[in-house]
Amino acid sequence: MPTVWWAERNQCESILDIVGMCGTGPLVAIALCLLIAGVLANQQRTFRFHPNSIRYNVNNNRPIIGILSQEPSKSIASVSPESVSYIAASYVKWLEGQGARVVPIKVNQPDSYYKTVFDSINGLLIPGGGASLVSSGYGKAGSILYDLAIEANNNGDFFPVWGTCLGFELLLYLSAGRKNFLTPCNSYNRASSLKFLSDASVSRLYQRAPNDVLKTLSKEKSTSNFHHWCMTKENLTASSLDNFYRPLATSTDDDGLEFVATIEAIDYPFWGVQFHPEKNVYEWGANLTSVPHWPSAIKAGQYFAEFFVNQARKSQHRFASRQEEATYLIYNYAPLYTANVSSSFLQSYFFD
Repeated sequence: MPTVWWAERNQCESILDIVGMCGTGPLVAIALCLLIAGVLANQQRTFRFHPNSIRYNVNNNRPIIGILSQEPSKSIASVSPESVSYIAASYVKWLEGQGARVVPIKVNQPDSYYKTVFDSINGLLIPGGGASLVSSGYGKAGSILYDLAIEANNNGDFFPVWGTCLGFELLLYLSAGRKNFLTPCNSYNRASSLKFLSDASVSRLYQRAPNDVLKTLSKEKSTSNFHHWCMTKENLTASSLDNFYRPLATSTDDDGLEFVATIEAIDYPFWGVQFHPEKNVYEWGANLTSVPHWPSAIKAGQYFAEFFVNQARKSQHRFASRQEEATYLIYNYAPLYTANVSSSFLQSYFFD
């Protein structure tokens, strides 16, 4: 696939555009035009999930996205010793910047709590961090919410999920039947570019992304990486995870290992990135020397939030009342300064 596949996109943004352009000209021309549309339709079947087939497809202009909290490290816990979990404030700002509101999702709660929250929010962000995929409250809560998202989408109830870094890894772990196919790598405090794979051009995430964003991602070291584990393309295939996700882009670590950087589920509105798009805009820790803060990298980081929030707008979940909604929103909590104890986060929210 050409490196700059997006530069070759013509003005026909969808199959319907092409069919509409076929008009009523000579029969040969009409037949040729429809043949082209058919080829593109077949190409797009690489991704079998079609949001328009979901029962609800009316935009929700009050999207609320849940962010899963996690147990803090010892250094972060020192800021609020009585707290059980935290969320880095940069994730909250990242979503709020695109018109969403946030509900923090606590760990170590009964299943009924997660069901109530799930039925009330319009999407789930599983953030990065350092918690265990297997034994932590973060991993257990993520597993419950993942199962609820699978069930909802199977029943025609549109519900999108986004995983960043550790969240990306948790999605892969859960989709592999609670098995871990990650491999050690060296990509911490590293800015990288993306190498787009063939499926990127027909993916929901990248197909209609602005050309300048795609150019930035592929030509500039514009993605912020802070991870010690990677999913290789080989392991994605060996684990059969390529039957659930399509890899859309890769990056390389300090040792030249190529790893999957972006995934998109084939049958579900699930996405994951191994990098941190929120850091480009909102994290300024003294030790975060690799984070790209220039304008084009910031725009690229914001694109991912815009895409996911727009997906959440398709969900019709809601709280029973505005009063109940108000009690769950992040506005009930105040972020604390954590840059003095953590090199990763300027501010964090803490929960009991």
